[in-house]
Amino acid sequence: MINFNSQIANTVSKLGQGVSLPNQYRNYAVYDDKRTRDILNYGQEALPYIDTFLKSANTEEQVLDTLQILDKMLDKGVNGIDKLYPALSRFNNVTSPNIQVMLAGIYRKTLIPDAFGPLNKMLIRQTLMPNSPYFDPTEEIGGAIYEYLRNQAAIKTYQNKN
Repeated sequence: MINFNSQIANTVSKLGQGVSLPNQYRNYAVYDDKRTRDILNYGQEALPYIDTFLKSANTEEQVLDTLQILDKMLDKGVNGIDKLYPALSRFNNVTSPNIQVMLAGIYRKTLIPDAFGPLNKMLIRQTLMPNSPYFDPTEEIGGAIYEYLRNQAAIKTYQNKN
């Protein structure tokens, strides 16, 4: 049972506040580093709160802030992020290049099988209708697709080597 009066819930509930989206002077978003560190310090304990937050996040800033924290958690080796796919998948069809890039990075690291199709859809959409004036999202999306393909090729190549 999640105690939503906890310090973790309070910190997670502030995700998205103070986020600056990419602009003509900077091709990346800026986040609240202190809040990011605080949530990272909770590690896996924060995942249920993040899952709940993602299910109701409704601004690009909220989603991006949450995704960048999950990405950093993956880098730290936090387990269980792949279990958040049902909450993450609600953003698979967004047209925001910022969200697409962050999702692609997470999918690249988790290799959730169900995310392969949405990644291809994102790549096709960005190829046919590019919508980012500040960076090229197809680099990260294509890289994630490549990682899925590379991973599957490695499994087939090395399955009979033992």
